[in-house]
Amino acid sequence: MASTIARTYATPAADNKPPLALYGVDGTYASALYTAAVKTSTLETTSKSLAALSEVFKKDSKLHGILGAPTLTTGDKSQIVQELQRHMGGLDKGDTVKNFLKTLADNNRLSILEGICEKFTALMGAARGEMDLVITSAQRLDQKTLQRLETAIAKSEYSQGKKLKVIPKINPDIKGGLLVEIGERTIDLSVSSKIAKMNKLLTDTL
Repeated sequence: MASTIARTYATPAADNKPPLALYGVDGTYASALYTAAVKTSTLETTSKSLAALSEVFKKDSKLHGILGAPTLTTGDKSQIVQELQRHMGGLDKGDTVKNFLKTLADNNRLSILEGICEKFTALMGAARGEMDLVITSAQRLDQKTLQRLETAIAKSEYSQGKKLKVIPKINPDIKGGLLVEIGERTIDLSVSSKIAKMNKLLTDTL
């Protein structure tokens, strides 16, 4: 169903094919939006619009739950789309994102908007020759620490010589330490991972 809607929204052509293969429903929609933005020459403004929406999700932890509420009426969805447009602040030239949001609302897919924003960012990074460096910590890291980590990894074989795009995330469940994801590689330096390994060792011993 999602792939049908996505194809209807934007039929890919050879010269505007997304630079990265994405999976999942949010990946399908992100790819469709990328294709539509290329076809209408609004790729950069679409990217900036989605970046603005990503900031809204970071500032409002309740937004994801609101968008996924099963009780939303057609009127509710229309108001939500208008409010999201307001947060984009005129960045959406050509109404590419506005029309996309209406498509999501019409097909009850507003709940995956946050995932779409993240995957669209990945597409833009790939188009620019960047590689995502996702750094997950239990608590927010300061900019100096993030820059030190970026510099260290940029000098390693993990970066493959590409420009890194740092994406900090917070997950209290890792207890402490770091979880570093770059490309298809994951470096698990979290306390929760160490605890899991210790528990396994104790279980195997007993």
